[in-house]
Amino acid sequence: MNRKIFTLFGLVILFVWSCGSNSPKAEMPENVVVQESDGSFSLHLEEAVCYSDAHHPESNTAEWNVVVSKPGTYKVWLSSATKDTTDLSYINSVRISLLDKHIEVDPAIDRVVRDSKEVSLPYYRADSYAGSFYFSEPGEYSIQVISEKVLPKEAMNNSRGESLDTRLVSVILTPLTR
Repeated sequence: MNRKIFTLFGLVILFVWSCGSNSPKAEMPENVVVQESDGSFSLHLEEAVCYSDAHHPESNTAEWNVVVSKPGTYKVWLSSATKDTTDLSYINSVRISLLDKHIEVDPAIDRVVRDSKEVSLPYYRADSYAGSFYFSEPGEYSIQVISEKVLPKEAMNNSRGESLDTRLVSVILTPLTR
């Protein structure tokens, strides 16, 4: 009788433990960006996996993993912190990739956001329309940006008094509405 109780007790504990643990499939990786309630994405540079090359800054790269819950077409905006609201001074075009779709754009100022929480004076946030991406189904996707304005954290937080006129701050995806 004690053996049956012990076995039953062991099975109950095993069942409770297995139901309480998270399966690996249910966990979200730390660096995944999920959609906001309005369907948009804000891909901030400080949340990206970044690669920088001091000798070839035009190949500096930022990459995000996003989870799309609402498929459709999304407008792509580049947000830059700039001191000059008339010229962003990108030397090379910016390349944005999603799967086999690539957008290449020379950022121009389409709108200036004066009281943005992303930047502080003497900078202003300037948004540049880059194009659009189509997500055919829900799922996890990788978005990559290549630009000389993807700066390493050391360059953005430098204390040597060097002045940067423009830097990339984020990529914003907004759902296209009809």
